[in-house]
Amino acid sequence: MNENLFASFITPTMMGLPIVVLIIMFPSMLFPSTTRLINNRLVSIQQWLIRMTAKQMMTIHNKKGQTWTLMLISLIMFIGSTNLLGLLPHSFTPTTQLSMNLGMAIPLWAGAVILGFRHKTKASLAHFLPQGTPLPLIPMLIIIETISLFIQPMALAVRLTANITAGHLLIHLIGGATLALMNISMTTAFITFVILVLLTVLEFAVALIQAYVFTLLVSLYLHDNA
Repeated sequence: MNENLFASFITPTMMGLPIVVLIIMFPSMLFPSTTRLINNRLVSIQQWLIRMTAKQMMTIHNKKGQTWTLMLISLIMFIGSTNLLGLLPHSFTPTTQLSMNLGMAIPLWAGAVILGFRHKTKASLAHFLPQGTPLPLIPMLIIIETISLFIQPMALAVRLTANITAGHLLIHLIGGATLALMNISMTTAFITFVILVLLTVLEFAVALIQAYVFTLLVSLYLHDNA
């Protein structure tokens, strides 16, 4: 079991070629666009959730920030659907890869910061030095604030990677323990199985919460700069 503990995090290949691009594109098939005058229940629920999420995240933004609505809604839908699909047996979760999460976090963070320096230069520079700072502490605070600014995309990516990876590892370990305990004690194995079911339900919630947290933090970075 220990040898295969991280097997689910290895990028899958087919005929020696990585198929991660196909896996990343697959969630988009779960959100079909309809041309009907009256939508079915699934599409209606989907559109209601999108409107509710967009309203909650974008009400704090001005008109310039609200132009990011489509991008942020697409981001939360992609991360949420990818996390949920990764909970299926024998599947691959792209969001467990730090490189992919950095690939999402860095451009969005950089876009928000550049937007701030372009349109709110004085306010953006003021973040590096709080008002009323004693003169001897000015160089140290500027260095600390600069480091904290550049850590933001890394924190976004590491948070998402760590939470999704930890959940998958727990499910793998408890599932293996359940199978091993079936030959020793059925009562203990049943208790472990109940814990596994509860953990799986929790992971469904974590998959959606992490998608929301990632997008919400990007939205807050945008609000600070737009």
